[in-house]
Amino acid sequence: MSVQERRGLRNWLPRVVVKVEGGEAWREIFERMAPAFTAPSFVLFTQLITAWVLLPGRHTITRMWQVMEPGSRGKYGVYARFVRCGRWSLSTFWRLLVQLVVPFFYPVGSVPLTVDDTVAKKTGRKISGAGIFRDAVRSTRNKVVYAWGINIVLLTLPVHAPWGGEPLGLPINARIYRKKKGKTHLDLVAEMMRELAEWFPDRWFQLCGDGAYAPLAGRDLPRTHVTSRLRRDAALYELPAPRREGQRGRPRKKGPRLPSPAQIAAALTPADWALTSVEVRGTVQQMLLYTRKVLWYDVLPDRQVLLVVVRDPQGVQPDDFFFTTDLGATGAQVVSRYGDRWSIEDTFRSTKQFVGLEDPQTRTGDGPERALALSFFTYTAVWLWYIRVHGSERTWTPTPWYSQKCTPSFPDALAALRRHLWHQRIFAGSAQTPVPPKIQEVLLEVLATAV
Repeated sequence: MSVQERRGLRNWLPRVVVKVEGGEAWREIFERMAPAFTAPSFVLFTQLITAWVLLPGRHTITRMWQVMEPGSRGKYGVYARFVRCGRWSLSTFWRLLVQLVVPFFYPVGSVPLTVDDTVAKKTGRKISGAGIFRDAVRSTRNKVVYAWGINIVLLTLPVHAPWGGEPLGLPINARIYRKKKGKTHLDLVAEMMRELAEWFPDRWFQLCGDGAYAPLAGRDLPRTHVTSRLRRDAALYELPAPRREGQRGRPRKKGPRLPSPAQIAAALTPADWALTSVEVRGTVQQMLLYTRKVLWYDVLPDRQVLLVVVRDPQGVQPDDFFFTTDLGATGAQVVSRYGDRWSIEDTFRSTKQFVGLEDPQTRTGDGPERALALSFFTYTAVWLWYIRVHGSERTWTPTPWYSQKCTPSFPDALAALRRHLWHQRIFAGSAQTPVPPKIQEVLLEVLATAV
């Protein structure tokens, strides 16, 4: 199967990336975000995010301040106040980020989205929005592990990069789930989707989440189709029979009860299955698919959903069950959309491990939520810069223990941006005179504290 045929399985066309110079691309990202800030706070924003990128190890504001250029940085307290209570709007910040990223990768057509939540572990008792939550990473089937931290509901944009492989999940909006505020995870997602509908009044959205977010199908989200996993024992129904002429009583809302999805799959004959090529996480796989329209009355009583049953032709994996409110979608499109959901898990891992999502020590007011927003922005900005500047070219040196590596990881993109920024800082003004001692001290300090 050719690359064009594989891409034909999707409902979008990849954008042709026009490469630009590294410094220009980095400046453009900041310029697009400028309306969210006042002139003084915009300077602090650019200094802080650049230090966020350059700093290895723990990403606390204290250590970021040490990486900034000594001649231009302000006092430490200025940056701490900027994160906690600076004059900038979080809503405007997310809107500008969305309007920067979505038109670049999806200039036309529907916009795919992925939603999930994670816990950013924190220390200390008095942290705004913190609580005790289930730690999905350390929990198992037989043991539930809890952690003290902030529960983040994140919305990402799945992007298929020029080099192929697994998609990237670029954060475009986030909320903190607070137990005492009364809003559920579904309420927070609905808020974000309504904001997106206002920001893009002429676009449709394809929202995908795991089974915990399946009830979003019944939330009547504006111009949004929901794709998710369906319970094996879900109560499904046929549509009610047409009303007979002269029939008395109120119209029926649902038809006969259907077997559960697991029972439907068990009763299928070989002739009911369709062997289909499906692109999942950048690779094409052969799967047996069965689709039919059903009424999931408990969640969406007014209209049908498309049930998709997936079976492994080799019989190794158990049957899987998905649904979508997009009745015009094919089974292959539904499975591909759900497969792209894994990109948000990679986003959680990379932002915690390489961007320091859990590191900033701001505790009160809007500080924790703003620090999380800046962390997610850094992750999105690094990938956007890398794709615009390098496209599909290789920026890493092959190693003997990983000679077959053909796609960049987030550390590769981060290293490429760091090389550009450090080269610009150290050598841009050192043609006539040696590197100033202050810059040497900062560079040595950064190298000494790298972990």
